[in-house]
Amino acid sequence: MLAWGGVALVVLTLVRCVVAAQAPLSPDEAYYWVWSRVPAAGYLDHPPMVAVWIRAGTTLFGDTALGIRLLAPLAAAVGTLFVAAAARDLVVGPTGDASKEAAAGRMVRAGVLLNATLALGIGAVTMTPDTPLLFFIVLALWALGRLMATGRGAWWLVVGVALGLACDSKYTAILPGAGLALWLIGSRLGRMWLRTPYPWCAGLLVLVLFTPVILWNAGHHWASFIRQGGRTGDWHPARAVQFLGELAGGQVGLATPLVFVFMAGGLWRVVRHARQAPIAAVLACWTILPILVFVQHALGDRVQANWPVLLYPGLAVAAASLAWRGWMGASALGLALGGVVYVQSTVAPFSLSPHLDITLRQMAGWPALARAVDDVAPPGAFVAADEYGMASELALMLPHRRVIGMEPRWALFDLPHTAGGEGLFLCSMRRLRDLDMHAFARIVRIGTVARGRAGRVAERYAVFRVVLASPISDGDIAVVLPSGRP
Repeated sequence: MLAWGGVALVVLTLVRCVVAAQAPLSPDEAYYWVWSRVPAAGYLDHPPMVAVWIRAGTTLFGDTALGIRLLAPLAAAVGTLFVAAAARDLVVGPTGDASKEAAAGRMVRAGVLLNATLALGIGAVTMTPDTPLLFFIVLALWALGRLMATGRGAWWLVVGVALGLACDSKYTAILPGAGLALWLIGSRLGRMWLRTPYPWCAGLLVLVLFTPVILWNAGHHWASFIRQGGRTGDWHPARAVQFLGELAGGQVGLATPLVFVFMAGGLWRVVRHARQAPIAAVLACWTILPILVFVQHALGDRVQANWPVLLYPGLAVAAASLAWRGWMGASALGLALGGVVYVQSTVAPFSLSPHLDITLRQMAGWPALARAVDDVAPPGAFVAADEYGMASELALMLPHRRVIGMEPRWALFDLPHTAGGEGLFLCSMRRLRDLDMHAFARIVRIGTVARGRAGRVAERYAVFRVVLASPISDGDIAVVLPSGRP
């Protein structure tokens, strides 16, 4: 069983590498690519790990889709091996079948169920902060499994390193870490560990690895902490039902419906056995505390569907201990849905509206848009945009032009400011009413360009011929983005 699972994982990884190389880059991926060209210990939106991973990939394969996404399918493959090993060690229940056959079954089920989720399926062919986050969360789970199976305190150090690197990937990594701390305080076995130096050293490692992010925030008016931490504490009870419904529906969609049922069943089993089994108690604290935080957040604001995906590895491990039939069918449905997304993002056989097709809405038509803008722009003229994603896409696609980003967030980057000049400015038709013209000495609309695929328009943009004010007025930001070499 394990041998066939290994073969399937190799084939799946090769398929994902092909999709990663062929699917167009999303604006967020292009934005994170800009991060990788301007190394820093932090950024407005997230910690820096995604930029480190992109820089590693582009060093090998250049500023291409495969270079930017290279570590995504590789991390998914290695992470699958780690989650399988975690399922071998983390047997949920007061007693567990310790036979090799039972362990092999849990390993395969955990790996397959996790790969069958759309969250991992999409994350394995794109590069976002969730990509390294999931990998390091899985690494931490594996180390926890080794800790529980062997009782050797040195595994706490691996847990600390993994959680520290996860926090360097995305701030939500602190939630399962806080759940683990709750288990240490609230359980008999956890308090026994607290009498040893190992958990304390693990916490110190997390702090050491996260310190550069703290220092970057301290030097930039705590911009990132305020941006992310400012989302908490909202209270809008009139919309709580809507937000809670979106939270639940998003997880059913990202986990895929039948895999979600298995994960929910695994979570119920974990909670039911938490008092009797230390492993169940660990997984319960690891998952329940973050779930409560997300539910609390949904009482006042929308929870983005991808936020809770850091819980999927632990839920896959919990689901792997279930003796339910039908896990293969549930996994097959999830993998099939992921396959549809892969096909649609690369060859697009289905003509769907942007409301139904996220690959059209986010990824389609950027190279053609860049070429159209390049054809209109006079030789030597710059191209500017006031949306970070569009500016990043243009910078990647137009290496021979000066691409200018015009948005306050760029003030946090170590990028050269522009002193003025003539060029083109693009603005989404959705944003025309809110267009701020203070940064321009002259602005004249000259036309409209569209971005889309196979006759479907994803978005339209107004094109202006502009002269930047010189100097740029206070409060306006205009920086020259790094160029790509696709």
